[in-house]
Amino acid sequence: MADQEEAGAEAKKKPSIVVTIGIVAGLTVAAIGGGWLVGNLLAPAEPAAEPAAEVAAAEGGHGGGKDDKEGVPHISTEANGIVLLEPITSNLAYPSDNLVRMEVALMFKGPPDVAMAETIHQDILAYMRTVSLQQVQGPRGFQYLRDDLKERVDLRSEGRVTNIMFRTFVIE
Repeated sequence: MADQEEAGAEAKKKPSIVVTIGIVAGLTVAAIGGGWLVGNLLAPAEPAAEPAAEVAAAEGGHGGGKDDKEGVPHISTEANGIVLLEPITSNLAYPSDNLVRMEVALMFKGPPDVAMAETIHQDILAYMRTVSLQQVQGPRGFQYLRDDLKERVDLRSEGRVTNIMFRTFVIE
């Protein structure tokens, strides 16, 4: 009877520690390889960096000896009909100790009108003084603000401005 119990105990013996370590090591190598493969498929390696002279010229610097006109074109030009307005800084209506700072660009249909852009700038400034913090909180509030400003710009420009683009929008 004792012999049968010893034979049953050896049959139920757990796998050795060497086999367990081997399995864990194999799974770890497979996971690392799979992660590396998926990482390279989703975000391939970046190309080699540009020389410093080309980077300085692209950023508008004078390092490459190139003319400034050969660099990256400025966003607000008469050629593309975009006018970058001066930054707007104003108090909100409630709470009045909160400030809003925003930079806005207008896209004109046809040639831009600088006088109209200045009038729109003043209109946006006046409107921002009537807005409360609760009206612009969250993504929906920002979308409502954007829609309200688009409507005001459309009325003021009589349809000559096709788009209003927010470059920055900060509330503190």
